[in-house]
Parts: sequence; C-alpha cells; structure tokens
Amino acid sequence: MNAWPDGWSDNRNQRQQQTPEPPLPPELSPRRAAAGPGSVPRQQGYGSPAAPAPAYGGGGGYGGDGGGYGPPTTAGRPPRPGSRARRVKVTLLALVVVVLAWSIGTYIWADGKVRREVDLGTVIDRPETGKGTNYLIVGSDSREGLSGDQKKQLHTGSAAGKRTDSMMILHVGDNGNSLISLPRDSYVTIPDFKGSESGKTFKSPGQNKLNAAYSVDGPTLLVRTIEYNTGLHIDHYAEIGFAGFANIVDAVGGVELDIPRDINDKNSGLHIKKGTQTLNGDEALAFVRQRYQEAEGDLGRTKNQQKFLAALASQTATPGTVLNPFKLYPVMGSGLDTLIVDKDMSLWNLVSMFWAMKGVNSGDGLSMNMPTAGSINTSAGSSLKWDMPKVKQLISELKNDEKVTVTPDS
Repeated sequence: MNAWPDGWSDNRNQRQQQTPEPPLPPELSPRRAAAGPGSVPRQQGYGSPAAPAPAYGGGGGYGGDGGGYGPPTTAGRPPRPGSRARRVKVTLLALVVVVLAWSIGTYIWADGKVRREVDLGTVIDRPETGKGTNYLIVGSDSREGLSGDQKKQLHTGSAAGKRTDSMMILHVGDNGNSLISLPRDSYVTIPDFKGSESGKTFKSPGQNKLNAAYSVDGPTLLVRTIEYNTGLHIDHYAEIGFAGFANIVDAVGGVELDIPRDINDKNSGLHIKKGTQTLNGDEALAFVRQRYQEAEGDLGRTKNQQKFLAALASQTATPGTVLNPFKLYPVMGSGLDTLIVDKDMSLWNLVSMFWAMKGVNSGDGLSMNMPTAGSINTSAGSSLKWDMPKVKQLISELKNDEKVTVTPDS
C-alpha cells in the first residue's frame, strides 16, 4: 500500500515545511564574516541589539596591537593600586637600614676610642650611692700630645706631669641638672687612701689645697678626697687635657661667647676685646685658664670655665654637627682621643653628661661654685675655706635629687 491514512500526507507535508533549515557552518556565518577573521562575536542577551564585540588589547586579535596572541599591553593604564605605596615602603625601609648601620658603626667606632683608664673600684671607704648621677669633670694641665711650638703658642709651659686646672661636679637628676665648680684652691683634708698603682694604703698627708690630691695620686685620690670632704658619691669620672680641649673647639668651628670686658693677660696669652666673640682653640684655652684679670681670682676663673663649657656643649649639639658626618667625626675624634674616663663609663653615660651640660646652658638647671667663706692663709698659701653649713645643705639636696636651693650668696 502506497496510500497514507487520511490526513497523514498533508500532515507530513506540513511538517516538512515547518522543519527549520540546519545552521550554516561557523566559517559561513554572516555575523562571523562581517566581524572579520579571527574575531569572536560577543553573545548578546535577550532584547539587546546586536553589536560587534570589543577587540582585546585594542586590536583585532589577542595580541593587543592588531593580531597575534601575546599578553595585553599596559600602555595608558593607571598604576596598579598599592604600587606607589609599596615603593615608598621599600625606600623608607632602605633608608632606615642605612641610618641604623651608620649609627651602629659610629657607636662602635666612638666606643673603641674611649680611654677607660681610671678604676674607681680602688677608691676606699666610699659613701652610699644617692639618687641621680654624679660626674666629676676635670680639666688637667697635661701637655700630652703638644709639640714644643704648641706649648709656646698656648702658653702652657713645659711642666712635667699634670695637675688639675678645673674640677666640676655635674649632677644629673629628675629635678634639673646642677654644675658645681670646686675651686682648686679649696682647703680640704686629704684622707687615707690606697695607691692607684702600688695598691698600698697610705696615711692621710693632712690638709692641703684640693688640687694637691690629684698631684699626689691622680684621679682616684681626687675622687677619694672629694667624697671624704662632701659625703657625695661620685659615679663617673671624665678628664680632658689642654690639647684635646683646644682641638675640640677648632673642630666645631670655634665657640661664640659674650666677653664682658677687654682682656689682656700675658700669663695665658689672651688678648681679646669686649663683646660677642668667636673663640678658636687657642683663645678658648687661654680664656678658661686666665685668672689674674679676674677680680675674684680662682672663683672668677671657675665661673668662666662653667660659662664656656656650657656654651661649647650647646653649640656642639646642633643638627649641623650631629647630622653632618664630615663635622661630627672630627669633633668626636678630637675629644675622644684625649678624654680619660673611668672603666664603667659607657658611651651612653658620656652622651648623657654632654647633654646635661647643654641643658645647664639652656636654663634647665643651674651652675654655681661650691659655697665658700673667704680666703685663709695656710701652709699651702692663700686658700679658700668652704662654708660648711651651706655645703652640707647643698650635698643633701644633691644626694636626694632635690631641687637645689643653696646659692653661694644665700
């Protein structure tokens, strides 16, 4: 039978007419052909008009420049978020490393130059340690390091050995810093002591001028004598000679000071006019040594020494010196080469001492002479007698780290 059931032939024809034609191959698609070879048409969502797909990288293919399959370019794109911050962090880290390395290197270099030659452990019968820190700062007349021409130029003479030209107690505490000058002509008792080299115990040589203690057995007997006559514990010792003092002043470029009057002193070699002057090393050394032009003699000289040392500390501790290695190293080298300290003195202790002296000059503390009660004639010649009631009150305030209320004239 070739005939279909009724209605089947029509339905078959209808189904054949409604059957969609198969899609064209991709290469023959009109949209693909219109977009060009190598492009990928963007799939459109329902209801959106057909549009060509954007090219990757700005060209017709994946290469970004009109073909190829290389990575897309970054030209014209803004920097990736955080890239600048990352570069800043790396730069800062590198800077910190450099500064840290320089600081550590400087510390090691400076610490290696410190001459720790005084053993305070040999001092006998010491008073109890008080509050705060007490430094004994000594300027000696040592000619060590000076040539014959320099001795003549600085008017130091050629005396053998060394003596003290200045002695100061610097107290560093929570109630302000105090710089107390001890006149070298102070009449005191030199007590029993242990020899710094022999280790033998020697009986008291009696009363004498304070600087005689240093002449007899150096720094340790000087510390012993000061502690015996005051009851104040000395924590650290620092001493500098003529050469080191003059070299520091020259290395820092001179020290500006207000000179109250014209000075013409043939003994020290100082000839300078009244007014604000910048003293070089030679002039500075002559200024702190001269006393014959001072109405108060040795007391006037100690006041000049305090004034100058505070000014030196203040003008040295400036950013122009501390942050400039070409200036910092010569200044530190000049001082450390001739600076003699006790064996327990750390570089940090030295820095603390230096900044405390700077503070005294800036008004954070006071400077004064040990209270005296006039001159007396002794077997050692004209000497200065301490005002013991005031001295005891002063020492009590220092030991307890209280605000100093004693003045030489109170």
